[in-house]
Amino acid sequence: MNLSLNEISNHKSFEDLVISYFEDSMTKKGTNIIDIEVKPSGTGADGGRDILVIISINDNISTYKMRWIVQCKFHSSDISTDKIADINIPTLLHSYNACGYLLVCKQKPTSKLTNLFEDLETNCIFGKKYVSWSGEQFKRRIISNEKIIQQYFPKYFQQLIKLKGK
Repeated sequence: MNLSLNEISNHKSFEDLVISYFEDSMTKKGTNIIDIEVKPSGTGADGGRDILVIISINDNISTYKMRWIVQCKFHSSDISTDKIADINIPTLLHSYNACGYLLVCKQKPTSKLTNLFEDLETNCIFGKKYVSWSGEQFKRRIISNEKIIQQYFPKYFQQLIKLKGK
């Protein structure tokens, strides 16, 4: 019995799942996060930003905000550079005053895309972060969240209930 992103039917539901993940991150204990604001881009062309996540952190000296541009790719194949070629990510980061860009994929980023992100991060004089999560990495982040599993993965959740009943 495996959690499968194939239970998610479309890009909007996948984006909603990612939003729920960040909204639920506020409830995690043992972090210095004091607030998370999640702003979806809405319908229509998003210009490379599906979600803006603003994380307020207190380091016991001061409170500061970190902004992340989040792009969700719900494709049945791996995500290559041509799937994001129309986005000038460094400009996008600067226009939102964001510290980083997170690409969440249903499948995996290609090695060419991973290398591009590594190069962008290494060569960025402003210290911006370029991160991608494969579907497997994202599933590991949500697998223990029963509320998210119940809402977005009803088949998997029913299997869990049956196993717990035995």
